[in-house]
Amino acid sequence: MSRLLVDRVSKTLGERLLLDSVSMQIEAGQSVALLGESGTGKSTLLNMIAGLEPVDSGSIDFGDTRITALDPDAAAAFRLRRIGFVFQAFHLLPYLSAERNVAVPLLLAGIAPAQALASAREMLSRVGLSERAAAAPRELSGGEQQRVALARALVHRPGLVLADEPTGNLDPVTAASVLALVDEQVRASGATLLMVTHSEQAASIADRRWRLDAGGLHEA
Repeated sequence: MSRLLVDRVSKTLGERLLLDSVSMQIEAGQSVALLGESGTGKSTLLNMIAGLEPVDSGSIDFGDTRITALDPDAAAAFRLRRIGFVFQAFHLLPYLSAERNVAVPLLLAGIAPAQALASAREMLSRVGLSERAAAAPRELSGGEQQRVALARALVHRPGLVLADEPTGNLDPVTAASVLALVDEQVRASGATLLMVTHSEQAASIADRRWRLDAGGLHEA
């Protein structure tokens, strides 16, 4: 279990200063909701923590790894080992079944296909989709696709789970179900969770709440 430390991170988009010396610390095993209006840089911050976008200045550490010092290949390898990302748009591969979508992180990590698929089936069972393992994404509802995305983010037992508006495309009943699964699965694995959201419903599962606005990042 590892701590996430964001230290004086700044980011400019074009001529606009999007993030100005932002700092935050999340202890190992904690869950944090990051709230704020659109355009304040929440998703950009999440992408920088994942090593998907560079910072202009400052540093981001997870455990003993300085993510901001990794080159793109090393960042990709680090994400594969240590980070689970739940995207708002799901990003499921349309030509793969639910089971094979979930198995992708394990296969990329070099796990034998039989073992990877067995782990994927187990994770789908944990999110209530064992009977939908063979279904293609187009055959799944929005809630089912989000559950597959959650299973894929957790199947390799990451230490850090990043979730970008995980209920943004869901109706309130489905959102409540997905949030309960996020909370249950993340806590069961002992992972650290940072969730970007506009939703007070989503934020309710977090141990702490931070807000990002024009005045910077502060604990709500």
